[in-house]
Amino acid sequence: MLGLKLPTDPRWVNIVEKNIDEILTDHAYCEQKAAATAISLIVSFPEYTELVQEMVALVREEMGHFKMVHDRIIDRGQILGRDRKDEYVLELIKFFPKGGSRTTQLVHRLLYAALIEARSCERFRLLSEELEDKELANFYHKLMISEAGHYTMFLKFARQYGDRTEVNQKWEDLLAHEANIMKDLSKGESIHG
Repeated sequence: MLGLKLPTDPRWVNIVEKNIDEILTDHAYCEQKAAATAISLIVSFPEYTELVQEMVALVREEMGHFKMVHDRIIDRGQILGRDRKDEYVLELIKFFPKGGSRTTQLVHRLLYAALIEARSCERFRLLSEELEDKELANFYHKLMISEAGHYTMFLKFARQYGDRTEVNQKWEDLLAHEANIMKDLSKGESIHG
């Protein structure tokens, strides 16, 4: 369903289980960044009313997810650690050339967002199926469903605002690029890395 060209090595869950507190901190910041992305799309493209409406709802949802993750961190007797660079995202956003028309810029940002949500969904599915902590596994199952909806929404908007054939080709090219990035990741205690 997600179209990812390289699935996450299931052994990544073993890394997660040894570093739950690190993963939760990274996850909390991922939720914040997702909300920030939605706000940025509103600020950058206010003329796209349907997009703005959906992004307002997304900001609320992502910050709700942040609170849920933060609450888990507190329940574990921990505090939210510092944010780290997301190497996955930093590499991913190098793919499309800078510049172009506003529509092209919008489509590229929507495709990046769709792919980040798709990878998050795939990772959350793994966590929901493989974590020994069943309460945490159930938590990630619920979030997986939400991420799948975000992925499809961003991809739908990209196809709606851009030329569908061109967008579909860009999507396939971006998926191939992302698979190359993933070859070097899945070794760290982060949601994407």
